[in-house]
Amino acid sequence: MNPVELILLGRTLMKIGEQALPTPASGRHSGGERTVVIVMNDVYENPGTTVTEVAQRTGLPQSAVSGAIARLREVGSVLAEPDPADRRRQLLRRDPDVTPRRRTVAAAGITDAVAAALGEHDPADLAQVLAALETLGHWLSPQTIVRLRAEATEQL
Repeated sequence: MNPVELILLGRTLMKIGEQALPTPASGRHSGGERTVVIVMNDVYENPGTTVTEVAQRTGLPQSAVSGAIARLREVGSVLAEPDPADRRRQLLRRDPDVTPRRRTVAAAGITDAVAAALGEHDPADLAQVLAALETLGHWLSPQTIVRLRAEATEQL
């Protein structure tokens, strides 16, 4: 596999992930799920963070992070509180109350979405691909991106 093929694989995997997300109560996805998931994960891993800090860590534009935070606050996944040191800033953290949507997404599986992506396939192939995804998920966690960003910064 070369770098271009890896980038294209990543794009395909993101699309399968989006397909695996359960449909919200509104009956349709509102778009930007990737950004929302990335931002949500960052806030959950860094409680007491700010929009600016999330943007710096994720490499996403601040406007995209702000939009994702607004959606996450609206659905009850993230709370924002004024920063005691600077009342203009908001400190973000996970809402400890688990909403029905969060429960639904956490319980969702990927098998059907991966099977649909594979099309006509042998069940053994599906099992092999699911096992490979589990292995990749173990070794290439969201922390991988943090390490890659740190290494890139050190090289500058």
